[in-house]
Amino acid sequence: MDTNLKIPKEILEIVGTLGKAGFEAYPVGGCVRDLLIKKEPKDWDVATNARPEEIQKIFPDSVYENNFGTVGIKTRSDESSLKIVEVTTFRIEGGYSDSRHPDLVKFADNLQDDLSRRDFTINALALEIQNENIRNKNSNQKFKIIDPYEGGTDIKNKIIKAVGDPNKRFGEDALRMLRAVRLACQLEFDIEKKTEEEIRENAHLLKKISKERIRDEFSKIIMTDYAERGVRMLQNLGLMKFIIPELIEGVGVAQNKHHIYTVWEHNVLALGYSVAKRYSFEVRLASLLHDVGKPRTKQGEGPDSTFYQHEYVGAKMTRKILEDLKFPKHIVDYVTHLVKSHLFYYNVGEVTEAGVRRFLARVGPENVDDLIKVREADRIGSGVPKAFPYKLRHLLFMIDKVRRDPISPKMLKINGNDLMKILSIDPGPKIGHILNALLEEVIEDPEKNSKKYLEKRAGELNRLSVKELENLRKRAENAKEEFETGIEKEMKRRHHV
Repeated sequence: MDTNLKIPKEILEIVGTLGKAGFEAYPVGGCVRDLLIKKEPKDWDVATNARPEEIQKIFPDSVYENNFGTVGIKTRSDESSLKIVEVTTFRIEGGYSDSRHPDLVKFADNLQDDLSRRDFTINALALEIQNENIRNKNSNQKFKIIDPYEGGTDIKNKIIKAVGDPNKRFGEDALRMLRAVRLACQLEFDIEKKTEEEIRENAHLLKKISKERIRDEFSKIIMTDYAERGVRMLQNLGLMKFIIPELIEGVGVAQNKHHIYTVWEHNVLALGYSVAKRYSFEVRLASLLHDVGKPRTKQGEGPDSTFYQHEYVGAKMTRKILEDLKFPKHIVDYVTHLVKSHLFYYNVGEVTEAGVRRFLARVGPENVDDLIKVREADRIGSGVPKAFPYKLRHLLFMIDKVRRDPISPKMLKINGNDLMKILSIDPGPKIGHILNALLEEVIEDPEKNSKKYLEKRAGELNRLSVKELENLRKRAENAKEEFETGIEKEMKRRHHV
């Protein structure tokens, strides 16, 4: 098969230099696939019959830090994807007793053997560059596609198909099953029937794969434009129970008269909305997991069933899910916070400015935008027509109105050092109790946030014992207005959540 392709000059130089030294060299794998589907490759890989030590001799400014024959060649390119090009010696691999790593890697003498070990036909491709194309670096010349497994045909038919025996391919590296789903989502392809059957048969092998590798493939699926489809595929192929089994608990779990979908369907649709809006990775995860706690909190059946406290149960489950998948702490903490805080009540005319300030103090002003996005996804996943109703717009208006008002001790016109000087007391818990009491008053009335008033009020509070101040703090916590108790509790009862 011949085709007109444009190859970066850095790749032409590497292939040409290896050719002048008497070696074969071919761009291989995903970069060739991407060229054929008219997509700019993110990475370029070159396969050669030169051994690693020979590659290093030809390219002194290179790095070799593995046992798989891959040498990183540094270029002078300004393109990040071309600054280091991986050049790998043709190789064949022995058995995979752990379904993760080859027991033995042997260097091969020909390209055919190298392509035979690859995962899918659309990746078992190589590009033969003729000498005249290397000399004419800026021209679009004809290049020969080496395609022993008809990957080009599968690209035309939009098919993900394993090279050779899919059972063997997945036995070699079980992560390839996740990669099949990821490629199907990224490329809008379907998985070939036999390959699909073997994924179902071998799904259990994912238990042997490190959580970090699973996390990385799953994250790539979530960040595709077809993440909703990807999550459904993971479930249909039996893979999800080895990634996030807690999500499957929602399959077939009916909700109540305010939801037309099951818990599973609701969560997946919420993810789909976040993807369609191109929201961040964290918002997508939170949308998928926001109601993961519902099956474990369900009370009753039928249209009046309830899910009290599901946001708190779901937050605990979310933390465990993400920690098990080895996500970084900042992602674990943030997504957990969004899940925990996603269920809030706001009704125009019922919630005061003080209530909005308490809401901001609880969720953090910096988190409001993403929290609203999760709420939008939650609404669409419930089957309602509007993601952003007047109530949410009014809430944003109120938030903007009070955004500069004090909502934390740091925003008070007085601090702990001031209190110690004014009251002549030593550092201790009493300082924190007094600051919290002052903050409660200022949240109710921001006009009280003046140094004169706070100094006077601090003197009055100082006359109380530590125990009395603790009781004052507890009463303030128990009196959380609007968003926290009272109205919210009533609304949860009324709407069966």
